[in-house]
Amino acid sequence: MARLAYFARETFISLRRNLLMTIAGIITVAVSLFLFGGIRLVQTVVDHGTSKWRNGVELEIFMKPDAPAAQVAAIRASLEDDEPALVKRYRFLDHQAAYVEFKKIFRDQPALIESTTPDVLPESFRVSPVAAEKTEVVADKYRTAPGVDTVVTAQEQVKKLLSATRWINLGFTAIALALLASSLFLIVNTIRLATFARRREIEVMKLVGASNWFVRIPFLAEGFAQGAIGAGLAVGFLAGLKIVIANLVENRTDILQSFYVTNADAFAIGLLMLVIGAAIGMLGSAIGLRRFLEA
Repeated sequence: MARLAYFARETFISLRRNLLMTIAGIITVAVSLFLFGGIRLVQTVVDHGTSKWRNGVELEIFMKPDAPAAQVAAIRASLEDDEPALVKRYRFLDHQAAYVEFKKIFRDQPALIESTTPDVLPESFRVSPVAAEKTEVVADKYRTAPGVDTVVTAQEQVKKLLSATRWINLGFTAIALALLASSLFLIVNTIRLATFARRREIEVMKLVGASNWFVRIPFLAEGFAQGAIGAGLAVGFLAGLKIVIANLVENRTDILQSFYVTNADAFAIGLLMLVIGAAIGMLGSAIGLRRFLEA
């Protein structure tokens, strides 16, 4: 118990002695980990929002308005034959169903709705391929089929979205890693300054029989404290970011309604941030104490 009190006292004294370096280290750890955690949180939101696209990218096969029933039946039979090799499921929209969707899309233009009748709208098949990469395969198969007017797919839009988020994530991850390296450097310098300031005391302690670990522990605890405090601040900022994101996507009726983040997601990312912060602090201390790590 006495040893624990000694280690705690020495750690606190060392943190206070190099207060400016300590604060700089904590702030750098907090900013870098917040960037890292924020990136992971946004990526999780995007993953949730695009999961249904990845696992069931829909394409729509529009028939010509005057396509005979035999051609429509042929497309239906072909889609049934494609299950389950290419097609996971499909839904047929006849003239009336197409008109219902038309009214939803143009509900703000009543004049257009009144001037349109179900028979002028094309019938269509809304198809979910078994995998996103099969979307173009299915689309190419039906583009030239008799009675088909056009095939519409969201594949390109999905690719653009995922590509953009991937490059953004890479950019911010690089910044976060650079800041983590800076925080590591600051912690190393803080520990080296602390050991230099106490070099005579350390020499005396070793002369009277103090073990290497007895000497190291307060400094390791100092680095751990810097990393843990910085990580704790970052987790607090992450919780605020989670609330902001949740408020942005809550009760949305547009494409953002499929984007969300759960408390479990935020908790897992926050826990990872705490582990990384503590590890950065301990690693910085270990590097700063290399001269005392000899047996």
